[in-house]
Amino acid sequence: MEHRMPVGKATISIVVPCYNEEKVIAETLKRLCALANRVEDDLELIFVDDGSADQTREIVKSFDSQGVPIRLIGFSRNFGHQIAVSAGIDAAKGDAIVLIDADLQDPPEIIPEMIRKWREGYEVVYGVRTERPGESLFKVATARGFYRLLNEFSDVPIPFDTGDFRLMSKTVADVLRSMPERDRFLRGMVSWVGFKQTPLPYKRAPRFAGATKYPLAKMIRFAVDGILSFSIKPLQLSVSLGMTCAVMAVIGIVYALYLRIFTDIWVEGWTALMIAVLFLGGVQLISVGILGEYVGRIYSESKGRPLYVVDEYHGFPPP
Repeated sequence: MEHRMPVGKATISIVVPCYNEEKVIAETLKRLCALANRVEDDLELIFVDDGSADQTREIVKSFDSQGVPIRLIGFSRNFGHQIAVSAGIDAAKGDAIVLIDADLQDPPEIIPEMIRKWREGYEVVYGVRTERPGESLFKVATARGFYRLLNEFSDVPIPFDTGDFRLMSKTVADVLRSMPERDRFLRGMVSWVGFKQTPLPYKRAPRFAGATKYPLAKMIRFAVDGILSFSIKPLQLSVSLGMTCAVMAVIGIVYALYLRIFTDIWVEGWTALMIAVLFLGGVQLISVGILGEYVGRIYSESKGRPLYVVDEYHGFPPP
């Protein structure tokens, strides 16, 4: 598909998912509104409040934007980061859409460079983190390991060291809107879509204020979603483990029969038998667990519920 630029000024929609960000959201609004003086295009800011329990929603609604349109989607409860981003994409009307978190770890000041690359003909410009100050060695190491493991399992190559911070064209956004799956892993979905994509290296900043919304348990769940959403290789791995165990079991049976028929030491080997039973039981439970994850996703998709429920729209033009 040919990359077509709009005639004259373009509209850039900036989607910002928020969850309990009252300590940082005013600074985020200020820095995003300041971009209006640095780009020639029109901006619209779309904040998605993912069921915050603090004053995040009220701060966004009352902020003086100096003429930059600020729109708010307020969820009825917390539906999760990826769903909040999806809701922002659904509502965006821009010729290009930028995804950025509210915590200012991804600097808004490089958005003009993303827009420039988009005007050069790229459909997706994704940020690549070259440095991650303020993050623990454990988090950096596990993040690096996750992307490398994900690419081993995934049928679609996903760029290393990327997050959701990216610009995408309206063409890509339209394809994403047509993808209704519930267990969403947007950076993988954007890679799956294809089109002409390019990286934009940047240095990530320490979190401006507040606490991370991705503790270890949530990171593990997110990693599992990423792997299971883009590959059936875990199922293939469980089959391979099952076949390996079957071969080992046959060898064990032959060995046991040999001892019983040709020797008088057939009572021995209880320890080896217990090890074999426990090993086989562990492999079976792991395989059933993997299968259960896929079945659970099928069940969730089959119910056909909406991805999110909106409690409030604010700042949008009348339909």
